[in-house]
Amino acid sequence: MTIAKFQGGDAVTMTSIELLELVNEARSEFGEGEVRRNDFTARCRDELVGEHYETFVVQNLNKTESVELRMTRDQCMWVLMRESKAVRRRVTTKLNNLERQTQSPALPSDYIQALEHLLESKRSEKLAIEQRDHAVATKAQIGTKREATAMATASAAVREAARLRDELGFSARHATILKVEAATDRSFSFVNLRRWCKANGVTPETVPDKRYAEGVKAWPAAAWAAVFDIDLADLFGADGEQA
Repeated sequence: MTIAKFQGGDAVTMTSIELLELVNEARSEFGEGEVRRNDFTARCRDELVGEHYETFVVQNLNKTESVELRMTRDQCMWVLMRESKAVRRRVTTKLNNLERQTQSPALPSDYIQALEHLLESKRSEKLAIEQRDHAVATKAQIGTKREATAMATASAAVREAARLRDELGFSARHATILKVEAATDRSFSFVNLRRWCKANGVTPETVPDKRYAEGVKAWPAAAWAAVFDIDLADLFGADGEQA
């Protein structure tokens, strides 16, 4: 789940799709039926008559288009007034948590360690490049086994640095359930992730896994954020654009 700046101002915003995810999640917890997206969008428009809000077009799975809203926090609260007290309180708590995360983002220890590892790899990469340039400039020959081993080790460090950058970038965009469970010590179901992907026309990545011949699904960062309120960029690092 993400929230962003509203037209460059100080207010944070949330889309009607994201707010509906929170509302239906809370409704399910309290035994209330889900609200359909088109009904919820109509409810938002009715509640915000005379208010300024942004709109955007969404491509649906049936190849039709629908117009959704981007609302400020106050506008979200006005829409929530139509919900039961229990649902309204649960969603308000979630909005408060999201707002605090936006205002005071924290770097998890795993991310800091990954950056330290990357920094060390960059140092090794720089050393390898300097040694290579020196060898070319002086037309030096690697005459001993010890020198050859040192050069091979430096080259391996260059490859490791590139591998780590790619791994950090992919994990910030996609992650398997097993990887997130290991990082958070929590259990997750793929059902809602798959439902979100179908609803938004997104196909998860398939990554190799020695335990499964067909590989496993790596779910996009947007699905993790919308369904479980997990930010992969914070969890695994943000070296690369988030999916």
